Amino acid sequence: MTEIESVGPEGADVVMVYARLAEIVYSEGGYDEILQGVCDAARQLVDGCDHSSIMLRRSEGFVTVASSDEVGSMIDAIERAVHEGPCLDAIEDNPIQLDTDLTKSTWPRLAARVLVETPVRGAAGFRLLVGGNKVGALNIFSDTAGALTAESVNQGSILASFVSVALTAAAEQREAETLRTGLASNREIGKAIGLLMAFHKIDDQAAFALLRKTSQDLNMRLTEVARQVVDHHNTRPLDAP
Repeated sequence: MTEIESVGPEGADVVMVYARLAEIVYSEGGYDEILQGVCDAARQLVDGCDHSSIMLRRSEGFVTVASSDEVGSMIDAIERAVHEGPCLDAIEDNPIQLDTDLTKSTWPRLAARVLVETPVRGAAGFRLLVGGNKVGALNIFSDTAGALTAESVNQGSILASFVSVALTAAAEQREAETLRTGLASNREIGKAIGLLMAFHKIDDQAAFALLRKTSQDLNMRLTEVARQVVDHHNTRPLDAP
C-alpha cells in the first residue's frame, strides 16, 4: 500500500494532488503497482473517499484491475452483475457520474445490494480514455451519504486524468516493445535466409520455404528456428565448410 499523508478536510490544491501522484509514480515498481497506488492514494486525494477501484474493459468484459480494498472490488462486481451503476455509466454514458446518497439512488438494483452488502452510501465514476477510446473508469466510494461533493468531483477528475495518462503511456510502451520485437525477429529471419541461401545455393524464396518447413516439422516458432540457424553459423569453427 502506498502511504501518503492526508491533504486535509478542505480538499487538495491541484498542484499538491499532482505532487502526490508523482510520488506514486516514482515510488512504485511497475504499471500494475502504479494503478494500485492510485487506488490506495484516492482516500487521501479525494474528499469523502473511503474506497476506490479501477475497472477496465477487456475482451472478456469489464475487469477490476486495482482496488483499495475488498469493498471497492465488491461494488464493481455488483455493478457488473446488475448491469448498472456510476462506474459502468461513466464508461458508456456521461464521463462523470455522481450519486451522493444511494438511499435515493437512480440505480435501484445497484443500491438494493450495496446498501445491504457494504457500508457504502455514495459513489462516483470517472471515465478513463486512451487514444479517445473509453477503456474503463476510476471509481470512488464513500461510507457517508453526502460526503462526496463538487470538490470531490474536481479531485476525482484530476486523478482520473492521471490514470488515463498512465494507461496511454503503457499502451504506447507495449506498442513500441511489439515493434522492436517484430523488427528484431525480422532481422533474425533475414539473416537465417541469407545463410541458407549461401549454404544451399538457393534463392530467397526457397530458403524461406525451407525455414518455414523446418519450423512446422519441429513445431517451433519461425523466429526460434531462425535464431538457431544464426547461432549455429556463429559458433562454427572458422575452418568449417
